[in-house]
Amino acid sequence: MPTGVAIRDVREQLFDAADRILLRDGPSALTSRAVTTEAGCAKGVLHRHFEDFDAFLAEFVLDRVHRMDAQAAALREAAGSGTVTDNLTDALIALFGSVAVAIVALVTFRDELRARLRRAWPAGVPVLTEAVTTIAAYLAAERDLGRIAPDAPVDALAPTLIGTAHLLFADRGARPGRDAVRKAVTTVVAGVL
Repeated sequence: MPTGVAIRDVREQLFDAADRILLRDGPSALTSRAVTTEAGCAKGVLHRHFEDFDAFLAEFVLDRVHRMDAQAAALREAAGSGTVTDNLTDALIALFGSVAVAIVALVTFRDELRARLRRAWPAGVPVLTEAVTTIAAYLAAERDLGRIAPDAPVDALAPTLIGTAHLLFADRGARPGRDAVRKAVTTVVAGVL
């Protein structure tokens, strides 16, 4: 892109480009050149807005985690309606149908990115820990409504559901169908419904 041409919302344009690369090609394909090429801008644009590529990646991951807030709110609002199994199935498909699985791999394999994220997110992998918190809050709401057992261990069920779903969705080439996700959810929560 020629210099002097204004780019609207550069940060979001670069983040959206990173999303597309992660979903299409995986974390190993995510480079500063790939992001700027995908975004249709000069490589220098990224470095004018971010200290370095790891700073870009850290802000990208945190931005995507904060986007999960709407999903969390929707799941909390679903408490008391539909079925617990369907609500959890839909939430897990929405979460892992996004760029979340690729972000987990990205964070896992980039030491400097993990170090930067630790400054803002002291424990766990941001996408997964936020998802566990969301699922636990939903399960607690359902427990309060009497739709799951009063002694249901929501703090154990939530990471079990997230881990199970993550394993189902980890293969970028073969996404599980809704029935497979629902079967896994049913198996995990059957004892507390």
